[in-house]
Amino acid sequence: MMKRRSWFAVMALTVSSAWTLPALAQGEAPDALVKRMSNEVLADIKADPALRGGDMAKIVALVDSKVMPNVNFESITRFAAARYWAQATPEQQQRIQDEFKTLLLRTYSGALSEVKDQTLSFRPFRANPADTEVVVRSFVKGQGSSDIQLDYKLEKTPAGWKVIDINVLGVWLRENYRTRFAQEAGSKGVDGLIAWLAQTNKNMVGKS
Repeated sequence: MMKRRSWFAVMALTVSSAWTLPALAQGEAPDALVKRMSNEVLADIKADPALRGGDMAKIVALVDSKVMPNVNFESITRFAAARYWAQATPEQQQRIQDEFKTLLLRTYSGALSEVKDQTLSFRPFRANPADTEVVVRSFVKGQGSSDIQLDYKLEKTPAGWKVIDINVLGVWLRENYRTRFAQEAGSKGVDGLIAWLAQTNKNMVGKS
């Protein structure tokens, strides 16, 4: 089983390489988009001591400027919340999104410092021209370590391809959070889910 710190390192590489996609021409193929940008961002991480060191201000700036405009984050959150999303008021939906974003940011802040010698390789991309949802498959390899599965799910939108999920070692993140969201909302309601997210964020700040 992969150690906790190694898992966080992969998560950092995953999110930084797959979710930091700048505004691109709609005609760019999803695999080309992920390949080009993942290599660029990985190089930026390795070259930036502050980012590697978990500088929260820089991470927030990175995510706000590059992630949010290019990821269907509302879709991700709505999927994770499942039927409880429809039960939430617009204000509660916004709180869930805000807290969920902060949760991911806090996770990445500690994880980015672990990205050092990992490299990223891609498997052959297979998709039909008419597909509106595709998976770009790749793997991460560090010195002396086994390959780690890393896949990106993207959907085609009027604004171009958007990342909607990431698979690490066979675990799709949306599905993973959906299970926990259901546990919290199922036993404590939507406000209970929001409270859990907020408390989790506070706990992570205390550990940083």
